[in-house]
Amino acid sequence: MVESSDYVSLVTLLPMSVLLVEPFYGGSHKQLIDVLRENIDDCVVYTLPAKKWHWRARTSALYFMQNIPESPSYSLVADTVLFNSTFNMESFLTSMPSFFKSIPDHRPKDLDSLIRPKCQVLHFPIRFPDVTRFLPEHKLHRRTIGSHINCATAVPGDMHSHSHLIVAGSSSSQPCSESEEESGQQQDAAVTPEPERDTEDQRGPELQPPPATLLPQGSHPGAQPRPLHIVWPHRWEHDKDPELFFRTLLKLKDGGLRFQVSVLGETFTDVPDIFAEARVPLEEHILHWGYMPTKEDYLKVLCNADVVISTAKHEFFGVAMLEAVHCGCYPLCPKALVYPEIFPAEYLYSTPDQLCKRLRGFCKRPDVVRRHTIKVDTSMYSWEVLGDRFRSALSVSGLTATQGGQAEGSPAGCFSPSLEPVGVS
Repeated sequence: MVESSDYVSLVTLLPMSVLLVEPFYGGSHKQLIDVLRENIDDCVVYTLPAKKWHWRARTSALYFMQNIPESPSYSLVADTVLFNSTFNMESFLTSMPSFFKSIPDHRPKDLDSLIRPKCQVLHFPIRFPDVTRFLPEHKLHRRTIGSHINCATAVPGDMHSHSHLIVAGSSSSQPCSESEEESGQQQDAAVTPEPERDTEDQRGPELQPPPATLLPQGSHPGAQPRPLHIVWPHRWEHDKDPELFFRTLLKLKDGGLRFQVSVLGETFTDVPDIFAEARVPLEEHILHWGYMPTKEDYLKVLCNADVVISTAKHEFFGVAMLEAVHCGCYPLCPKALVYPEIFPAEYLYSTPDQLCKRLRGFCKRPDVVRRHTIKVDTSMYSWEVLGDRFRSALSVSGLTATQGGQAEGSPAGCFSPSLEPVGVS
């Protein structure tokens, strides 16, 4: 890999056919580059450190243009443009007309119409590790017996995306029964505000206290259940809206509710003030604070958490949320951005008040979350499922099939995962 000022002309030394360019080599961006580099033959990687995300997006193309050595092996005109979600693709294409209207001179017309036929959605390929050894007993039990599908939670009008919704980490499937469909409809209804008493009194047999054999680890019959464990595993930056997250936690605290919180994720040069401001009043609730030293430590925290929260204002995929779901966490995400494309309606909230209401109910009844069967099939987003599509997209034969006629032996081209559209040429 070639980083920042280390510009060895590898392309002149080795017959590389794929150029991977990553201007923000950290977090999920690093994950993607690493998995591609390990599994795609004949590629060279150029990266920049994960700092100043917005400036990287604005200026890195100029930087790499000046520093990546010229080579006839690369063509930088895209024949195929890959996006990690439909939301990402549509956001890019629909913003083009207004963007070009702001340009004072040359204003290309209908460029979005010319690019759209080249566009494809290819989800982020996550390497999900085996976390069985880290899971508490109630999560292990839930994985073992809860492998039926609940089709009723599929997003209306998007049945294709959720036609295989099952327990995270499971691979079995069965058709829905009428009773399951009714249960799913009741769960979907929980997304909208309802009288506070419904949280505790009117949620049906699914939410009754679990049998003694299924009590969470460390509990016993008659004992007060351990507090709800909330995890927030995101970059400590403003686009993840930590302000909303901490405001919500402080409301729970002011309401006298029992909960524990783990605030994970990477920090960079500038950390929003809210982290220091919120830490003191929440001190008695904090289990973990800051970036975990190893991936194993990170996975252990996720496996022992109950609910994973996103408060993001900018998100085109959301690797951290899917990793947490893989570890058995109940997801709560905004009903916006990419989330409706991945998560059924019962896991989405529309307003800050709805987020607070859902968490308030879970704090009062943590057994609700611990008995819930998560209806997201994380395997759909795994390297094992998506790897062949990436190999095909970055191979000469794959490009020939897409383009309908690239000459044999021509370069596979350039792949820039960090930019919103990914060009394969």
